[in-house]
Amino acid sequence: MLITAENPAARPLLTTTVAKEYVHRAALAEVFLTGWTKAGSASFTVSAQWPRSHSFYECENGLYDPLLLCETVRQTFPLLTHVAYDVPLGHQLSWSRFQYSVNPDAMRLERNPAELELHVTCSDVRTIRSLPASMSMHIEAVRDGTTLAVAHTHFGCHTPAVYRRLRAGRAGDGAFVNAPMPTPPVERTAVNRHRLRDIVLSPTPQRQRWQLRVDTTHPVLFDHPVDHVPGMLLLESVRQAGHALQPFPTGVMPASMDATFKKYVEFDEPCWIEAESIAETAPAHDGRRTVRVNALQGEGLAFSATTEMVDTAP
Repeated sequence: MLITAENPAARPLLTTTVAKEYVHRAALAEVFLTGWTKAGSASFTVSAQWPRSHSFYECENGLYDPLLLCETVRQTFPLLTHVAYDVPLGHQLSWSRFQYSVNPDAMRLERNPAELELHVTCSDVRTIRSLPASMSMHIEAVRDGTTLAVAHTHFGCHTPAVYRRLRAGRAGDGAFVNAPMPTPPVERTAVNRHRLRDIVLSPTPQRQRWQLRVDTTHPVLFDHPVDHVPGMLLLESVRQAGHALQPFPTGVMPASMDATFKKYVEFDEPCWIEAESIAETAPAHDGRRTVRVNALQGEGLAFSATTEMVDTAP
């Protein structure tokens, strides 16, 4: 059929990603969001597609990586702040709280890339001069009509001037350019990672304590220059510490997580990752255990998270 201006209905429906600038990524290949629509005064539907293979968020035992969900949510809040709340490019977003829980059955890898709908409700919007200064988002991720995950996040939104004051002289590319070389990694089998560059823990003499390994040349975790350790690297440290605490020979996923970001983690001093298993008040299901992870830098706690690690053996 000839497609003409008089026959717009015949035009094929084409899918693209959203602009990479809206999700704060440099590489188009790392943009997972494909569109958005307004569903209500403070509600939105965001579409996403997950690749069947990814260089960092690896599929294991036929299941998508839950941290792929985390990155998808991380892209959702800059997208909506820019396109729906008119926040200019150049403003900085900072995580303060992030929670998620996935449905493992809906995380299965299939013949085609996973197509997701994220139903987002915004709340607790605090504004300064008509622009958001902080807000919360509740997100339900749906795949083929089935709930894949539920997530909740709270974050701040800072003008360039406010961000410079918050960073007290650390804002800009200087910290990134002058970041120390990464420390030696733990063994691959300890954290179930196949490539050395993907390992974010370095060994210490203490069994349940590691140094955070920060490799600013990593093409995914450091897709572009930043002046502090990214939140996604800290979430990855939770997964790796949970595995290193008690390795699962067949693979394990962080099926849920509750994380609190207390302060920026800097490049120029060591950050220590400590993990411990949490005793259950009731008998745990087979292949499930709960782990608490803390990140400490300088004089205090920078980040903490609790995760449920689930065996992914078929």
